[in-house]
Amino acid sequence: MPLDDQRAWALLRALDDPDHMEFPRGYDHTAARSRFDHLASRLDQRFQCTCTVDRGVQDASHHGTIVIPDAATASGERITVTISNFGNLATVTLGIPGSYDEEEERELFQDADRHRIDDELEGLGYVPISEHLLWTRYDGVSDLVSYYLPEHPPTWWTRFFDYL
Repeated sequence: MPLDDQRAWALLRALDDPDHMEFPRGYDHTAARSRFDHLASRLDQRFQCTCTVDRGVQDASHHGTIVIPDAATASGERITVTISNFGNLATVTLGIPGSYDEEEERELFQDADRHRIDDELEGLGYVPISEHLLWTRYDGVSDLVSYYLPEHPPTWWTRFFDYL
């Protein structure tokens, strides 16, 4: 289950290191990959399917994505799990990230799907963050804003779950 908004904001701000944009100081890629692969395998088993896994991520603040196919979900829509390089953060979205607003997702995202995913994330030590918080305009301590046009500012999604 995602953190409540107050705790999520506190965590995001604590992880926002101005000197490390793609991954935090002391980041262990081998350990992160092993846990990510374990999550992909566990989601395959829980949903009795073969998930699509993107491991080829570079120049980004996230490690990879796992897509559970629509045919395997109670929601009838694919589900995307994105894992950040920072703080064991994970976000779970119905469809592709940004597909649904918070109200639509609450209505369409079946609890059975959510619980299976949350169980696996929790079991591996990931911290789920609500996707909808992450679409807020980035106002952190890094100079990320300077790389974007004012009419297209970065978001907290960009900071922790996207290509940079």
